[in-house]
Amino acid sequence: MKTIQLSSNNTLTVPKTQGIKYAGSKLKILPHILEALAPLGVRTVLDGFSGSTRVAQALAQSGFQTTASDSAVWSEIFATCFLLNTRPQKHYADIVTHLNSLEGYHGWFSEHYGGSVEASTGKTIVKRPFQLHNTRKLDAIRDEIDQMGLDLVEKAVALTSLILALDSVDNTLGHYAAYLSDWSARSYKTMTLNVPNVQINTLPHRVVRGDIFDTIGQYEFDVAYFDPPYGSNNDKMPPSRVRYSSYYHIWTTVINNDKPALFGKANRREDTRDGVSASVFEEFRKDDNGSFIAMQAIKRLIEHVKARYVLLSYSSGGRATKEELYAILSASGTILKAIEIDYKKNVMGAMRWTNEWINSDGTYHEYLFLVEKF
Repeated sequence: MKTIQLSSNNTLTVPKTQGIKYAGSKLKILPHILEALAPLGVRTVLDGFSGSTRVAQALAQSGFQTTASDSAVWSEIFATCFLLNTRPQKHYADIVTHLNSLEGYHGWFSEHYGGSVEASTGKTIVKRPFQLHNTRKLDAIRDEIDQMGLDLVEKAVALTSLILALDSVDNTLGHYAAYLSDWSARSYKTMTLNVPNVQINTLPHRVVRGDIFDTIGQYEFDVAYFDPPYGSNNDKMPPSRVRYSSYYHIWTTVINNDKPALFGKANRREDTRDGVSASVFEEFRKDDNGSFIAMQAIKRLIEHVKARYVLLSYSSGGRATKEELYAILSASGTILKAIEIDYKKNVMGAMRWTNEWINSDGTYHEYLFLVEKF
């Protein structure tokens, strides 16, 4: 837990959350999100693009009745683990201990995602996101999870534990569209599962997988928090490089265990090809009226959500300028708060964004807008 001082001289506790290395992670701005919500007196909150569920976890632990919504199956599993659990952590200890005890074998994951190193020289023989000793464990553990007769939440906890463990021994900078040429130090470690930091939830939280427009058409909330994926503002960047289905294709396969058809050097799933997996929020083109399609999607989102308040995150590498965002938000409600958050660009920021909106001192900007709808 982390305690922060609010402007009203009250204090606010930021819960401890868990997640993978994630390009869209809001871990650093959780205090600002919670501070924006604290004085509103609200109860139900939507985390509309929940991703690794850092925000949803924090909202649930802070006493908000939380709905986590995302189109990714791995996000649904994370949300089920952290929002729907009603048992103590010790309930899952035997499950995790059993999975750790399994002897690995060379299966589908090892064949496609396990890299090898020449013992005498340390030279890479096959460049992959994990070393073979860990993908062999992955093969054994993932197949065993399907055979254990676990209920919905138990299976979600086991899979979340597996993904967190894999994330700690990978050979990437945080996404799986490319891999490091030299093995990372962590990739040599042996993968070990641990019980996730689950809480005993007493509120009727909700987990929804699907299109965000379907979610907002079905439910009502006091507050809708949106952190949409952003189409890069670099016209020369291939759109697949900013699509989350492309970045995190391995997590989808680990969850589904469906051994899909693959393509490309990174062995991506066929269903993550550009023409199949595009999101309107990651669209880099303009419509016939000269407006960015991604920005029109955000406008539609804010207009149609059934919520009194909208809290919108937006980063300095997205398609919109601050002025465009102000125009969209002002058309739907009164802007109660606009926060510009600066922090030094991290590795993922350097990979994803161009230099636009970045100060000469190298800082990276996150914008947070609180709107009361008309």
